[in-house]
Amino acid sequence: MAIIYIILAIVITLPIVTPSFYKRENWAGVLLCLGFAAAAWFIGQQLPMLGGPIAGILTGLLITNVWKNQGVFVKGIKAASKRVLQMAIVLFGFQMNLTDVFAMGQSSIVLILAVIATAFVVALVLGRLMKIPDNEKMLIGVGTAICGGSAIAATAPVLDASDNEVVRAISTIFLFNIVAAFLFPMLGRAIGMSDMTFGMWAGAAINDTSSVVAASYAYSDTAGDIAVIVKLTRTIFIIPVVLAVALTRSAKSGTKADFKGIMKSFPWFALAFLLASIVNTTGVLPAEMAAFWGIAGRFLIVAAMVAIGFGCNIKDLIKGGKRPILLGMACSLSVGIIAFLLV
Repeated sequence: MAIIYIILAIVITLPIVTPSFYKRENWAGVLLCLGFAAAAWFIGQQLPMLGGPIAGILTGLLITNVWKNQGVFVKGIKAASKRVLQMAIVLFGFQMNLTDVFAMGQSSIVLILAVIATAFVVALVLGRLMKIPDNEKMLIGVGTAICGGSAIAATAPVLDASDNEVVRAISTIFLFNIVAAFLFPMLGRAIGMSDMTFGMWAGAAINDTSSVVAASYAYSDTAGDIAVIVKLTRTIFIIPVVLAVALTRSAKSGTKADFKGIMKSFPWFALAFLLASIVNTTGVLPAEMAAFWGIAGRFLIVAAMVAIGFGCNIKDLIKGGKRPILLGMACSLSVGIIAFLLV
């Protein structure tokens, strides 16, 4: 059955992937990324706080800075860093159940909107004052506002962000995810938060899903259940955010947001993600098929992160300095405080 699910997944994602992706010249690089992704996936399973995507980036980053001449693999690696990522986002949608999201979302929508607005305002305003490149501050803002690495991964193709920009943003978000996973439960217990209050706070303020799960279930099972639903509600906002970024980029590019400009930069994979979520919510697909595609989506995200790691240069990352980290810290602190005050 797994083979059938894989074939169907390829058919589903065909419309959002350009035909050039399937050229034979890309096969070697794509297969290379998939192979290293399997190792990174295993590492992420053994070290949940690290996670597969970060393990994937580190794998690609370490290998490419030792193995300089990648020859026949280069084109496939570049293709994997964008097209495989888009396929992953679409398949990930099959793990989303909009019924649960909307049920909890009605009581947390104001909280989530406040968090998103705070993250973007801090990232854009402070990022400008700190003279951080536009793409980088936008990626840090998106990662803080929505869902960490997944949101950064979904927004990067629309911004045409470089691999170095993506890695710096994801690394920054990852750092404060780890801090939050340990700090939030301690603060919650010190203050005496109820399970409901802590769950909403953690789900709204912590960036990455894995860190939300780690922090909230460490507090209590009830807090964990609430936090996950609030977090999934935040994830849904990746659709309007990516669309807004695409339209803004189209307008700034000089196309005056005309039809051709919008169609060129329009993130069709984001709409496909939403459609996958709707299909999963209707229950028309067998549960095991939807679950398989969801897991496949997460694995392909790891593969794309391996490819992005391959495209990075450690010297260029070091040149980024402390500014992205300081911006990420400011965004995370602002979001945590706003969420705390509202809950």
